[in-house]
Amino acid sequence: MKFGIHSEQFQNDYSEEENRQFTAEFGSITEAMVDQMKAGTSPEDPSVQAIVKEHYEFCSRFWKPTREAYKSLALSYILPSPYRDSYESVAEGLGQYHYDAIVTWADNNLE
Repeated sequence: MKFGIHSEQFQNDYSEEENRQFTAEFGSITEAMVDQMKAGTSPEDPSVQAIVKEHYEFCSRFWKPTREAYKSLALSYILPSPYRDSYESVAEGLGQYHYDAIVTWADNNLE
């Protein structure tokens, strides 16, 4: 699976075990977001914002996004992209929900 024109530039130097850990950790963050969405919790709710903070900290291990860059990443969750397709395959509406939560967190926590 390819993830856009720049995906070929990414070099994964992590071990198989590290990649498994990253996948499990990201999956846990995603499932927590799904649980909040299905419970009807607002994206602005502190419990959802705590999950976004975890997501940002996870992303920051690979890349340190600014406010605008993090919000741009979130755009890929709602615009036609493999990221949107992936989120929507987990739960319908998850891309938009995660986008809304990220925009709120980024506006309140990043410069």
